[in-house]
Amino acid sequence: MTVLSDGEVHSALAGHDLRGWRFDRGEIFKNYKFSTFMDAIAFIDRLARFAEEANHHPDLENHYNRVRVALHTWSESGVTDKDLALARRIESVAEAPEL
Repeated sequence: MTVLSDGEVHSALAGHDLRGWRFDRGEIFKNYKFSTFMDAIAFIDRLARFAEEANHHPDLENHYNRVRVALHTWSESGVTDKDLALARRIESVAEAPEL
């Protein structure tokens, strides 16, 4: 698996399917805000299933009704196509606007 260049990551994030995702310090990330704590936890539960199936696990931070999702490929020390694919899958289960 090859680490994507900064330009490749920025180009991918410019696409409509990854709106709101950002790239900084070797990872892609997005912040989500939900109506309630339980909505945020339900989102984490939904995305955890996809992450486990892909054997690719995001860094997650939960602060009451907010969730920060960050992705990078540990074994490659950077962002790969695997991260972009999981970000797209996470978007498919996100039912909240970005922060």
